[in-house]
Amino acid sequence: MLPKSGEVALDKLQTPKQAARFRIESTSSSSPAARPEMEGWLHFARHAEDAGIESVLVALNRYEPDPFMISCALGRATKRLKFIAAYRSGLMQPTMFVQQVNTLSGLIQGRVDLNIVAGSSTLEQHSYGDFLAHDERYARAEEFLAVCNAFWRGNGEVDFAGKHYRVERGKLNTPFLAPDRKAPEIYVSGHSEASEQLAYSQGTCWLRVADTPEKLQPIVARAQAQGIRVCLRLGLICRPTRAEAVSAAEALLPEDKQESTTALKDDSQMFKEGKAVRNDAHWLNRSLWAGLVPHYGPVWTTLLGSPQEVAAAFLAYKEIGVSEFIISGWPEVDELDTFGREVLPLIRREETQAAMNCA
Repeated sequence: MLPKSGEVALDKLQTPKQAARFRIESTSSSSPAARPEMEGWLHFARHAEDAGIESVLVALNRYEPDPFMISCALGRATKRLKFIAAYRSGLMQPTMFVQQVNTLSGLIQGRVDLNIVAGSSTLEQHSYGDFLAHDERYARAEEFLAVCNAFWRGNGEVDFAGKHYRVERGKLNTPFLAPDRKAPEIYVSGHSEASEQLAYSQGTCWLRVADTPEKLQPIVARAQAQGIRVCLRLGLICRPTRAEAVSAAEALLPEDKQESTTALKDDSQMFKEGKAVRNDAHWLNRSLWAGLVPHYGPVWTTLLGSPQEVAAAFLAYKEIGVSEFIISGWPEVDELDTFGREVLPLIRREETQAAMNCA
């Protein structure tokens, strides 16, 4: 996950809580999150490339700069990193949107994918001029992506007549430009049935918050049967020992028990599920902690432990078919470096050994 502006400390040490404050307070009017911060972002992006990270998710909300502009700026300054730019249908006509994405692909060698979010906050949606209800937004997203995918398939002119969009003889001369594909990957976020069906019909990957492998196994199997992948969103705290990781995690708990950002997300099935987490049920299993979820939302579900324990947890997800993860850590660069240096090599070693055993 791309850090918020101000979150990356270039010249000083941060505790996990000091780093996490930038994400927690990103919606306040005094937060630096609203301003572009190329120096910190580039520092993070270059560490991500060195750590072996394939992509970063760039968020869309009214509290931060535009994700497509950020993706273009960072893509021009990096060599390998891909950018998953978040977008909500309804803010732009699909033909114009495809033209923008295709142009971006040409500027950064095709290193752009999309995260389609229907919206999670009534107030925020209204501020963007969108007054549709939750399920109707997904119905509109279905039409939106159907038009987009018709352009990316490139089978002549695009004609479409739906409830929300109408296109006649649509044609774009600027193609999606990438060395190995003709269209971006489409990650559909959500936990609702509507998000699941949208992922099946128009997406390539369903993006959900992490849960235990046992709970996710039937969900992943269902998605695989529909021909799409599953990506999990989670926090990560890796320390030399599990006790140190638990201590770092508990240090992130708010001192003010009333502190919460979940109230902003009043129209999201994912956040409704997060609010239902009981105070006595924070440990989903030995490695997965939901202690921060009641305060800051489900995307703060955190995988923690020693490098060996964290690697084993990722491999357990692979065992049930999960293929991708979008990770946050605190401090971001420190956690990223630890993952690349100490966790990822363990995972690759186990994968290589498993492949040899199957040969």
